[in-house]
Amino acid sequence: MSDTPKTYSLITDFISGKEVPNVGAEENRQVVAQFLVNEKGFAKEDIEVDVDIEMTVAGETYRSQIDLVVSIDGGSTRFMTIKCAAASLGSREREILAASRLLCENPLPFSVVSDGKTAVVLDTVSGQKLGEGLNAIPSKDDACEKLKTLQPRPFPKEKLEREKLIFRSYDSMNVNVQRNV
Repeated sequence: MSDTPKTYSLITDFISGKEVPNVGAEENRQVVAQFLVNEKGFAKEDIEVDVDIEMTVAGETYRSQIDLVVSIDGGSTRFMTIKCAAASLGSREREILAASRLLCENPLPFSVVSDGKTAVVLDTVSGQKLGEGLNAIPSKDDACEKLKTLQPRPFPKEKLEREKLIFRSYDSMNVNVQRNV
């Protein structure tokens, strides 16, 4: 096995303006971020990149990151997580649902997986598919309307450990990601 570090090309992150390694689904994430701003009415300040998530699973701390977290007011009201994938979206649906259920005290309403060409939008609490395609991703106006009627409730405590195990299991398979470079 070689000790020579891999070299990666760099691209400019649309949200932060920083240079980031072009690994895994990074190009797809850039397409989704631009779509959110240019087509769905979000400000760059409404979108957080590589959001830290930490939990204790079976007595051990597990740390990871969520690709994109979208808010309606520059970060104080989070409502959607997005997992950007390079391949099969279906295999990442359960991972992003768990992330949306664990990130904050109350589950975020929407969970999305996207490859930059299409998307699957899920209701976080029920796990039901709400729509497919990039246009199914809620706009900022849609999010504001949804949040007016939303009655946030914590995820059931008896199910939290299972969600942590699910997230860690799927997330630990993400080997070609920036945090591992």
